[in-house]
Amino acid sequence: MGVQLDDAADKAAPRTGTGGAPPARRGGGRQAGRGTPSGSARRTEGAATRRTAATPACRTPYLLLLPALLATAVFLGWPMVRNLLLSFQNLNMKELIQHLTDWRGTGNYQEILGSEQFWRVTSRTVVFTAVNVVLIMVLGVLIGLLLARLGTTMRLVLSAALVLAWAMPVIAATTVFQWLFDSRYGVVNWVLDRLGGHSMAHYDWVGSQLSTFFVITVLIVWQSLPFVALNLYAATTTIPKELYEAARMDGAGSWKVFTSVTFPFLKPFFLATTFLEVIWVFKAFPQIFAINQGGPDRLTETLPIYAFTEGVGNLHFGMGAAISLLTIVVLLAMTAYYLRLTFKQEQQEENGL
Repeated sequence: MGVQLDDAADKAAPRTGTGGAPPARRGGGRQAGRGTPSGSARRTEGAATRRTAATPACRTPYLLLLPALLATAVFLGWPMVRNLLLSFQNLNMKELIQHLTDWRGTGNYQEILGSEQFWRVTSRTVVFTAVNVVLIMVLGVLIGLLLARLGTTMRLVLSAALVLAWAMPVIAATTVFQWLFDSRYGVVNWVLDRLGGHSMAHYDWVGSQLSTFFVITVLIVWQSLPFVALNLYAATTTIPKELYEAARMDGAGSWKVFTSVTFPFLKPFFLATTFLEVIWVFKAFPQIFAINQGGPDRLTETLPIYAFTEGVGNLHFGMGAAISLLTIVVLLAMTAYYLRLTFKQEQQEENGL
């Protein structure tokens, strides 16, 4: 009996090692590792949790842009696709009434690109755009700098006048300019006659190519100046006044202050504004069409007027669609060239620094 109790006590009593601590089981380290995560495992799980929590936040900007992208695709993308399809068709009044589809392939493009009229209009549009953009930027910068130097009262008066000119609808402004330059009752001819130019008393401003372009240029420049001037003035308010004070203490004049302080600081503004003005002037349509419909003798047609005249005026809708797409290609080429020059200049400045 005693032997049996001693054997049972030996089996029930835990085995101890040195110092009385129970010996570790075989494989205990691996089991503990499985039950309790290590430091690297906890970091991995934390990073995964953060990625999961950040995923909806990363998608939020795209979800906010989705309505605008859908609207652009519906109201701009689909008309562009339809216009592209029309450019490959021979669509005149007969096909339009009878709902016929006469595919012409690239015939419209071949005819347009082989026409001297298209290349004359293209070169005329590029020159017209360049002249207007230069005048707009130079005069707009001068007016913007003037706003920065005027007192509060005169600045408010000039700003209000610029805003009113900017807010006037395009067709309303064009009508006013038609009255101003009218050959019989125009104020411009009356003023010139009073100043001694009696030959200008009944001058027809829309009777020749140069005079018509002069009127159109004055109108477009007048409409574009407020945008450039007001934005330039707003940009000048961000320049620290200490830079101007330091330049004047060094003896710099007005031109030196502009070239060394104002222009470098506002260079991104000049690049962006010039880019926008190129697009706006290049696609100008209502001013040119309302003044003289591209006349006289189609000598003041630009690419938008040329596309409208061929498409709607002459009822060659497929031809007009092709010209409009080529107009977009020419504008994109001009834009790409301008952006290439801009990026190249920025890289040169960064390398110089």
